[in-house]
Amino acid sequence: MRRFSELEAAVMESLWSRTDSVSGAQVFDELGAERQIAYTTVMRTLDTLHRMGWLTRQRSGRAFVYRPTLTRAQYSARVMRHALGKGGQPELVLTHFLEQMTEDDTAALHAALRRLASGRESE
Repeated sequence: MRRFSELEAAVMESLWSRTDSVSGAQVFDELGAERQIAYTTVMRTLDTLHRMGWLTRQRSGRAFVYRPTLTRAQYSARVMRHALGKGGQPELVLTHFLEQMTEDDTAALHAALRRLASGRESE
């Protein structure tokens, strides 16, 4: 699983920050306010992300509107899972990861594990 390029990540962040579908023009306007970029570059990036399965698109008039196929959290979890699988020894990778966690991270981990455990008990 390859990571997003800088531009792909910026496009995905633009889409993740919204709750509705977004046109290419809206993404261009947002990114264009932050950097010098061509409209065609944004459209090509949206098309690439769609072909890779990261975005869905639907025709709206003469244009497409886009929506991410995964939330930011789901994408992050997929990246973490991939890193765990590629790190050699999963237990050792997890140990190093846990050593780097803050107290807030640890509390969030415990809460997530409790949620998962209570969900499994109700099945």
